[in-house]
Amino acid sequence: MSTSTSTFVRNASGESTAWWRTAVIYQVYPRSFADGNGDGTGDLAGVRSRLPYLSSLGVDAIWFTPWYSSPLADGGYDVADYRAIDPAFGTLEEAESLIAEAAALGIRTIVDIVPNHVSDQHEWFRAALAAEPGSPERQRFWFREGRGPDGSQPPTDWISSFSGGTWTRTTNGDGTPGEWYLHLFAPQQPDLNWNHPDVRREHEDVLRFWFDRGVAGIRIDSATMPVKDDSFPVLVDERGPGGHPFVDRDGLHDIYRGWRAVADSYEEPRMLVGEIWLADHRRFARYLRPDEMHTAFNFDFMMRPWDPAQLRESIQTTVDAHRPVGAAPTWTLSNHDVTRPATRFGREDSSFGFAARRFGIPTDLATGRRRARAAALLTGALPGSLYLYQGDELGLPEVEDLPRGALQDPMYFRSEGVDPGRDGCRVPLPWTESGPTFGFGDGTAPSWLPQPVGWGGYSVQAQEADPGSTLSLYRSMLALRRSEPALRGEDFAWVDSSDGVVAFRRGEDLLCLVNLGPAAVALPPHSSVLLTSDGLVAGTLPTDTAVWLRR
Repeated sequence: MSTSTSTFVRNASGESTAWWRTAVIYQVYPRSFADGNGDGTGDLAGVRSRLPYLSSLGVDAIWFTPWYSSPLADGGYDVADYRAIDPAFGTLEEAESLIAEAAALGIRTIVDIVPNHVSDQHEWFRAALAAEPGSPERQRFWFREGRGPDGSQPPTDWISSFSGGTWTRTTNGDGTPGEWYLHLFAPQQPDLNWNHPDVRREHEDVLRFWFDRGVAGIRIDSATMPVKDDSFPVLVDERGPGGHPFVDRDGLHDIYRGWRAVADSYEEPRMLVGEIWLADHRRFARYLRPDEMHTAFNFDFMMRPWDPAQLRESIQTTVDAHRPVGAAPTWTLSNHDVTRPATRFGREDSSFGFAARRFGIPTDLATGRRRARAAALLTGALPGSLYLYQGDELGLPEVEDLPRGALQDPMYFRSEGVDPGRDGCRVPLPWTESGPTFGFGDGTAPSWLPQPVGWGGYSVQAQEADPGSTLSLYRSMLALRRSEPALRGEDFAWVDSSDGVVAFRRGEDLLCLVNLGPAAVALPPHSSVLLTSDGLVAGTLPTDTAVWLRR
């Protein structure tokens, strides 16, 4: 079996501009990557100072979660102004310098766009609240009268992605209760009405604003949610494909065709990657048709447990879903919303699901670390692009004992403390073995989320010269991805293996084997060992270990 190919666009020098098909893309969560001014919050100055590190790691692009002006009610995904950098992170001029400096090192920049909603501090929403019901200002959002004789019940029974309801009631100028507005996430994130021409025009202008500043791509947040059924029906499970009132509605595709036209209008076409959480792989693939997005995140793979049958099924399903539309798959183990793999893979249930996330779930970090290292080689060998979340290359675990008073994620608060939220994977990175913030900042200000005692043991400094470290493993893996033609191509085929082993071939002579079984297994005939996640034992592959072989 081989993945399908597509025609690549080439620039004037003949170089392929479809770089995203095989790229290694590193996700930066700006608040937690590096603090350049010592105030305890990560910023663009910090990222600029660490560009040499990212270059030495071997990444092709950086994806920044929102760095725009924001009250940070949801970590920046509540955008107040897309054309301004939040002062906590720096200035627009610094962002432009960062983009240029990264490009000089061969690293492209991807920024996050959030089409479903804006901040309640956005000028449009402030104007809407100040205006009367039925006014033009309110038409850009979803304002509705409540149910019941006095309008005291919300317009629908829809459930928020952050727990709780999806409507908040306003107060009229005279102090009486007013209309309700829709927010599929937190109340500070009012949903936009994509039926309004201003909304579509504004977002296409924002794309141009950033593309004109050298941004190479756009990551589209919550990409299946902006279009709503404006009859606001009761939420039921029996609706067919495309029939959910606010997920995966058919009207989305016209929006993204417009975005693709903007991206394709540049001499070097820009790329679009969507955050698309869909179980129906046929519906998923519709977003990747040649006139829509270039790629989409592979959440199915990321949510699977450490189980050979489950992982094989996910890989096969992913390849099959992408083949008809000629798109390249993406692979990732985590992101800023998901429990880190070094913790997740050490649990009895190593799958991931938001509904199951709770405090106090036991984990075996030694097992989780071995599996996370093996999973890195598994994903690194698959055809397509690879996304790395900051700190996974250091083997960072989830920080699960943050003080309750330090938690900031709205998922924790809106679940009334049942869901621990996402702060545990957002703890600032350790760069040095010691110091007030382990090199995250050069000042004495504490980091915005507290780092654990012993965090320095995971630091870049602690791992830099250790050939057995997780950082060294990632550097070796990414170097091989660049140098091995088989890993830059799209050829992929399963090879026979025992039940507990995931094994496949890339190109003519490169094999990847991952042993998820309980006992060591013999290696197949090979001419050399290219890389292992942990040591081989007497020519066998131990449990929870991966290897790349040359046949």
